[in-house]
Amino acid sequence: MNFLTPPPEVALVGLRAMKMIAARGPHGFAAPAHNLLLAAQRHVLKVDVDLDALEPIAAAELARGFPRGPLRPQFVQAMLMVSLVDGEPTQVQMDLVREFAAALGVDQPELGIIRRLADHHLLMFRLDFMRRSHLADAMKDQFRHHGGIAGVVRSVLGLRGFIEDPDIAARYQALGKLPEGTLGQAFYTHHRTNGFSLPGEKGGLPEAGAYHDFAHVLGGYGPTPEGETLVGGFTAGFKKGNPLFVALFTFLTFGAGVNMTPNPQPHIEGIFAKPGLADRFFRANARGQAMNADLSDNWDFWSLVDLPIDEVRRRLNLLPE
Repeated sequence: MNFLTPPPEVALVGLRAMKMIAARGPHGFAAPAHNLLLAAQRHVLKVDVDLDALEPIAAAELARGFPRGPLRPQFVQAMLMVSLVDGEPTQVQMDLVREFAAALGVDQPELGIIRRLADHHLLMFRLDFMRRSHLADAMKDQFRHHGGIAGVVRSVLGLRGFIEDPDIAARYQALGKLPEGTLGQAFYTHHRTNGFSLPGEKGGLPEAGAYHDFAHVLGGYGPTPEGETLVGGFTAGFKKGNPLFVALFTFLTFGAGVNMTPNPQPHIEGIFAKPGLADRFFRANARGQAMNADLSDNWDFWSLVDLPIDEVRRRLNLLPE
């Protein structure tokens, strides 16, 4: 996601709207939303506003304060993220988001998707979200570059632990024989140290999804809830197509407490209550934006696996955290 910095007066009216949305959440204007909006000020909005002193705003005033153009959909997307930052969104929150979005002339599919969650239409919410998400993008990539429909079927069965593909598994297992400090050896160690299956092994990600663990390794983010949150921000930065749904996926899983991963996970919500995490999320996003490659778009990591990981970072223009 390439966040645009608005003029200060526009940032102010936007913050007033987002505070209203946060205040109508299940826990009110609590630490997760407060931390997120403070971090957004520092990293995107470039203003320093006392959030507690912000007054409510009417939809008409919001619209008058916003220029037409890409800032409008960006702020509507930010409103959705705020609605997911501290538990499942409420109907009151989504009513307000809809009202603000209509005033700004913004009508995007994600508005209806998150509304279904607030209305507890969970099956339709999940189906609609997944078909538009980065997971669907990965399955399309699996189809195009890893064996067509048969490759997709095998990858899903492998992910669910029903089958393995010895040839694919052997290729990834061989990465463990590379010298220490290389990208491939770090990828292999990341999996073995954390008890993850490699692609081709039972329970392993499809090859088209291997970029997720390369993002962990290259970004230096561990496989903890905090690390996964940062990988979400990082990936939304480097992903050129459909980055919003990566961010929404992250906020749903670790903000709203709605597990969107294909595997059972501990229930986690309000993760941005952790001091400093929201700032790191925006820094991770900026690191992803600065890169010169989209790791999710059929990125050729095989040509780089035998290189020192710092050299790969340099080639990708991956900045230090």
